Amino acid sequence: MKKILAIITLLIISTAANAESKLQSIKKNGELRVGTTGDWDPMSMKDPATNKYKGFDIDVMRELAKDLGVKVKFVPAEWKTIVAGITADRYDISTSVTKTPKRAEVAGFTETYYKYGTVPLVLKKNSKKFSTWKSLNNKNVTIATTLGTSQEEKAKEFFPKSKLKSVEAPARDFQEVLAGRADGNITSSTEANKLVIKYPQLTIVNDGEKNPAFLAMMVPKKDKTWNKYVSKWIKEKKASGFFETLLAKYNLKSL
Repeated sequence: MKKILAIITLLIISTAANAESKLQSIKKNGELRVGTTGDWDPMSMKDPATNKYKGFDIDVMRELAKDLGVKVKFVPAEWKTIVAGITADRYDISTSVTKTPKRAEVAGFTETYYKYGTVPLVLKKNSKKFSTWKSLNNKNVTIATTLGTSQEEKAKEFFPKSKLKSVEAPARDFQEVLAGRADGNITSSTEANKLVIKYPQLTIVNDGEKNPAFLAMMVPKKDKTWNKYVSKWIKEKKASGFFETLLAKYNLKSL
């Protein structure tokens, strides 16, 4: 009986020791699978005409794949299921997402590499009516959110009196504001600055930024080897000036 228990113990230890990290499987398969939504300007944008991706995060992932010596494969994801894609092994890593306690319960987060604030967007013609965060927190105000985003969670906190309207990707919250179906939405200062250029009907509520948040890549929670490798890579790329150059390319500033 003791011999049997000893053999079982050895098998368990051996299995744990030989559990393959994503790092090994990626190198073995010659491919890095990246989950990305393709709808977050300027981080990850998908061109519907070519089905190709571009953006800050896309450049980051191409660089990571190059340094790994593998090709990169971008896997379409949605905000409401982007975490599930990691746990279901649909991809090895995600492009950047906001690190939240809820997501961290089931997914691992790498070293962060970008920090942003949250701001409200409203129609420019309504900018006098909605000039502060407080003015949007009203029972007669509708705030649009995109299902599965960190902003969906924060809207409940910032606007407890307002009516919240969630839309599902590929629809986006700011589109509800443009169409007049919502009075405002909240988004990262990064995206907001791009949206007001693309859609001059929109304006940022000039009442300060809230909720300083960190962007990081998501990886399988239990794969410490893969997380450690990517986090070390991020730190090295920060030191080399790679991220600084990329921020300048996309006219971005990290807080």
